[in-house]
Amino acid sequence: MLPMMDVILPVFRAIEMRAQQLSHFKAIVISALWSGLCAGLLLTAVQQMQVIPILLQAEVYEEQAAAAITQTQLADTTNPPHGHAAEAWQPQNGWERTAYTSVANISLAVGFALLIGAASNLRGGITHWRYGVLWGLAGYMVFFVAPSLGLPPEVPGTAAANLNERQLWWLMTAADTAAGLWLLVFAKTKLNKFLGFVLLLSPHWLIHAPQPEAHASAAATELAHAFIIATTWANAVFWLVLGGIMGLTLSKFERVNS
Repeated sequence: MLPMMDVILPVFRAIEMRAQQLSHFKAIVISALWSGLCAGLLLTAVQQMQVIPILLQAEVYEEQAAAAITQTQLADTTNPPHGHAAEAWQPQNGWERTAYTSVANISLAVGFALLIGAASNLRGGITHWRYGVLWGLAGYMVFFVAPSLGLPPEVPGTAAANLNERQLWWLMTAADTAAGLWLLVFAKTKLNKFLGFVLLLSPHWLIHAPQPEAHASAAATELAHAFIIATTWANAVFWLVLGGIMGLTLSKFERVNS
């Protein structure tokens, strides 16, 4: 009988542990869906009030600049244009644009919430909404603040460097910032903390963000500055709410299952 129990008990423990893992995974997914829905809708609302009006004004400047270039090409009889490229489809202003923006924001928010859930799970999970806010603040630093130091948000009609180079630098900056913050907060040795500090600074001091040959914008400078401020506040609200709701829902799941 005893040898049989020695075999059965480990099996039951393994099944129980597996069930707990599946339950925790389910909690992360459900929390991410709710958090992404709420934070994505809130971001859309904030954008409608602060960001979209600035974008619409900037698009007017961009269209005027494009029209001026077209008129210049038409007037140049020595080098006339050889046809017009097909315009890319974009949603109409109003409810159509708001709907597509909402879907994009919610999808992005759910993905970021899953990242918060996975990363926090490596440190024992989130047990209070305040800890969720801190994880949201970390996400804000990684995915917005750090990349914006080299590539600030730009209104339409702004000159920019090569797209592939900017995307590569953005990904490298986000990865270095995430690793650097992780080492600064969780590393136990001074050497590892110093390495985290170096990772935080490397995208800005060692490898600078790609810049265009000449900085120019069709929109007014004041409009560009207003856009940076508006997107900074909108993203701050988004990340703090996303982390807070994620922490609140996960902590409730933990209390129910405990």
